[in-house]
Parts: sequence; C-alpha cells; structure tokens
Amino acid sequence: MPPKYKFTREEMIDAAVRVTRIKGIDAVTARDIADELGVSTQPIFTCFHTMEEAKREIRCAAERIYRGYAERGLGMPIPFYGFGMQYIRFAREEPELYKLLFLTPAESENGGAMGAMHRSQELLRTCLQQVYHLDAAAADLYFRDVWLMTHGIATLIVTGGCTYTEEEISSMMTGISISICKAIKEVPGFVEGSFDRDTEFRKLVAE
Repeated sequence: MPPKYKFTREEMIDAAVRVTRIKGIDAVTARDIADELGVSTQPIFTCFHTMEEAKREIRCAAERIYRGYAERGLGMPIPFYGFGMQYIRFAREEPELYKLLFLTPAESENGGAMGAMHRSQELLRTCLQQVYHLDAAAADLYFRDVWLMTHGIATLIVTGGCTYTEEEISSMMTGISISICKAIKEVPGFVEGSFDRDTEFRKLVAE
C-alpha cells in the first residue's frame, strides 16, 4: 500500500503558487515545493508526476486568482474602468503571476495576454455599448485601445519601470478613454480605419 501524505493536491498547488510568487515560474522546482511543505520530493512527484504537470496546475491557479481581480473590477459602478484598475492592481500585487499569465508564451491561441483581452472584450462589450451609446464594432475598438494602454502600464509595473501613482494612472486612463470616445463619435470613418488622417490632423493643429 502506498504511503499516505498529510497534504492534499490543493495544498501542494497552493505551496507551488507561494514559491512562484517569490521565485517566478521558471525557477520553481520540486525541491522548492517540498521545502515549502517540509517534506521530501517523493510526495510532490507522486502528486504531479512531472514538473510540467505541476507548472500547468500553477498556471490554472494563477488564472483563478486573476479572475478574482477581474470579477471585483466588473462589479464596480463603472465596470470597464474597474476592470482596468483591477488589471493594474493584479500586476502590482502579483507581479510573478502576472508575468506567468501575460508575459510568457501562450500554450494555445486562447492563452496569454491577447486571449485575456478577447475574453474581457466579450464580457464588457454590452456595457460599453450601453454606457457610451456605441455599436459593437465601436465598443470593441474602444476596449482594444484602452486595454493596450492598460496592459502597457501593467507591464511597466512588473518590470520595474513604472513610477506613476495609482491616481496618476487613473487620470491617464480617463484621458485616453475620453480621447478615443471623442474620436469614435466625431471622426467619420475612425472605427473602420478609413478616415483621412492628414485632414483630421490639420484640423487639430489649426484649432
């Protein structure tokens, strides 16, 4: 009869996530997880069989943690603003998990940063249409452009290059939001990408 270990699979995954938060996913070993639990490596490999399997479980756990942030943002009075600020907060509070989910090669077409963007876009499309009075195409364009800025700020945070405060980031997000919304509503062909760039820029410079 195989020996019984005092830790469940879930507890081992939790320990692996704790190690990942400190060392990053690439540096996690079975020995690290075992040391975190105070056991030998035998129960780790009995549970996961390989480190590849363990790292897949770490990624799944990181996705659950991220979804918690996203859901809190979507529950705020302005869901798309709340989502953006929670995305940035996740990067600030969970930098190694952010790197794992959004700055490492995706295992599938639906993974990584772009997969997360498209899933969030679908969640927020109706809200954007209702609040800003946009059609689906305009709502998707608005979300894409605001999200790209949000992702850029979050990436600066986890790579140590962001010196902006939360208040400054909030102000920047509001500014880009207004700019894109005005362009969508006031520049003919902006959503389709067919607008006359030279003409529009000349108008701005002349004002």
